[in-house]
Amino acid sequence: MRIDHQLAEKWIKPNSTVLDLGCGDGEMLAHMTQKHNIRAYGLEIDQEKIAIAVGKGLNIIQQDLNLGLKRFADQSFDYVVMAQALQAVDAPDVLLRDMVRVGKQAIITFPNFAYWKTRSYLALKGKMPVSKALPYMWYNTPNIHLCTFRDFEALCAENRIQIINRLAVNGNQKDSLLSKYSPNLFGEVAIYRVSAL
Repeated sequence: MRIDHQLAEKWIKPNSTVLDLGCGDGEMLAHMTQKHNIRAYGLEIDQEKIAIAVGKGLNIIQQDLNLGLKRFADQSFDYVVMAQALQAVDAPDVLLRDMVRVGKQAIITFPNFAYWKTRSYLALKGKMPVSKALPYMWYNTPNIHLCTFRDFEALCAENRIQIINRLAVNGNQKDSLLSKYSPNLFGEVAIYRVSAL
């Protein structure tokens, strides 16, 4: 299981309500439902992935995340989770505010554009980087708002969002001493748990 899913499992308490944004085929939700008895709901736009998730017995709503979370009441979930999708939405700041409005806590992961290998690739090759965390070419990428640890933390501060936990991992989903002390330089993927102040 991916480390962001492992952390979600560690951070999400049993018997909680969870909304997973861009839930894909529901792998994490199915695991958490079986192991921790959560009440899970997912939002996904891809019909094929929805069919797989529904086949696992999950409650999935087809929705474009760019439409926001207006259909959900304030604090209607214990946790709102979004893995590797924040950078692909039209207005990440609006969706982030919506996440902490709808959920008591939010768990978010995204690729860190300030990772040293990304910086080196851009500096040495003069081209947009391609890696495990950023696997697309510049012309076909869904990533329209790339950011760094510092960018995300500044966004949280501007929006009165409290950072509860932060973890930086590499492309193999491992953390290290370097990524712990200098996440912006040595963390390829950012993983945050946040809440409204």
